[in-house]
Amino acid sequence: MLRLILANKNYSSWSLRPWLVLRAAKLAFEEVVIPLDEPGTEAAIAKVSPSRRVPVLEDDGLRVWDSLAIAEYVAEKAPEAHLWPKDREGRAIARAVSAEMHAGFTAMRTEMPMNLKRSNVPVRPSAACQADVRRVAEIFGTMRGAHRDEGPYLFGAWSIADAMFTPVATRFRTYGVILGGAAQDYVETLLSNPDFAEWERAALEETSSITRYDAIG
Repeated sequence: MLRLILANKNYSSWSLRPWLVLRAAKLAFEEVVIPLDEPGTEAAIAKVSPSRRVPVLEDDGLRVWDSLAIAEYVAEKAPEAHLWPKDREGRAIARAVSAEMHAGFTAMRTEMPMNLKRSNVPVRPSAACQADVRRVAEIFGTMRGAHRDEGPYLFGAWSIADAMFTPVATRFRTYGVILGGAAQDYVETLLSNPDFAEWERAALEETSSITRYDAIG
């Protein structure tokens, strides 16, 4: 059976992404959570991850690390799930915005870390963070405008791009960022996804905490 090794569900945006992809693919998998910032964390992760980071997907002796790499592996393993848009142009753009999320938005990720147990936390975002939020809003508004008749997700039907941006939607809720219009509707769509709701329920039951994230605001 597939085995997905994760960090705390309350905080780990990178863990949430491949978890959502596996759920959308309807593949059975075991999950193992390694809480961060605890005395044995580094040693536990080093045993399972060549990069010494999680998430990691194990499949019959193969280890795949990095959220986007895991998502691509799952898309190849379950082609019937259509985890990318069906048309070539849609796949290209979906991969582009997914890679942009994967590689960028550093200020937003740093100043607005994922924390599902908090909401409407007051923050004073830097100019760089505000620019990140504007770019995300632009992506949401543009893609939803282009695909509004095809379904409620970024490219109509659910895709890996939606997994990449679900943690961003949680950040906006946590720090009281309201985008407005179609972009905000899309945020609400991500937050109401049944698979995300299941993840969130588990996150709210966690007892471990990361002080530096809980102290923001």
